[in-house]
Amino acid sequence: MKIKILIPIYNDWQSALELIKNINSNIADLQHDFSVILIDDASIDPKPEIKIDLENILSIKIITMKENKGHARCYAAGLKYIFENEDFDYVIPMDGDGEDRPEEIKQFIENLNYHNDKPIVGERVKRSESIFFKTCYFIHKVLTLTFTGKSIKFGNYTCLPKSTVQKMVNEKATWSSFSGALTKIENDRAIVPSIRGVRYEGPSQMSFKNLIIHSFSIIGVFKTNVFIRSIFFSLIYLFLIYPNLSITTFIPIILIILFLFMTFKISSRENKSEFDSSLSNILNIESIK
Repeated sequence: MKIKILIPIYNDWQSALELIKNINSNIADLQHDFSVILIDDASIDPKPEIKIDLENILSIKIITMKENKGHARCYAAGLKYIFENEDFDYVIPMDGDGEDRPEEIKQFIENLNYHNDKPIVGERVKRSESIFFKTCYFIHKVLTLTFTGKSIKFGNYTCLPKSTVQKMVNEKATWSSFSGALTKIENDRAIVPSIRGVRYEGPSQMSFKNLIIHSFSIIGVFKTNVFIRSIFFSLIYLFLIYPNLSITTFIPIILIILFLFMTFKISSRENKSEFDSSLSNILNIESIK
């Protein structure tokens, strides 16, 4: 099998190199053709001289983008590039900072023996972030389940067959949210447990603002569900509190309206024309192996 490992990167060159070395050691016993494709999202920090001799990785490419488009769009452009330009059977997208553990690649490959025609997702069973971010992620999961009816416990770390990659490339939501788009297009997914790893270097680049955008990007994929459920919850609430209606008791309705506004505003990031032309943002492609 030909497997492409897709890794977006923004400035974290040392982490990415460490990850590639760890991937190489963890796929030593797997008899498949592994290649790595790095998507450099217009990094500001200069790229170090890269000299890697890795016996288990067939090839390594660095695709440098002209303009920074963000993490989710890096994945989207990477999937599009692979689908249109590479010979492959599966794609494994993973973060370049060490939080997606290369030790778990073997789990994905082993599960292909039973689920070779469906996407396999790494469902997070343990996280390594601070209490604050763990709490934020918990609230995000509750809001997502409540307003969309979808329980999404995975991120980008997955193993996608070619048929799923094709669907992702044709789905506009991929441009905004990887996990949201995959949930939308593939109801039948295999699951492997995934432990969130510790970053190789430095603090997480996921700020609170980016976490909010990330959350609403996922929820926005299912904006029709959100709208219907918001109206339903609001009507039930108004019916229950009608005898005691006041400015104070009306606050939850205001919050739901704000929630709807944010959902529809951020869902506008799903721009199919931008996605379709995303490869025009490529500055150069470098093969380092």
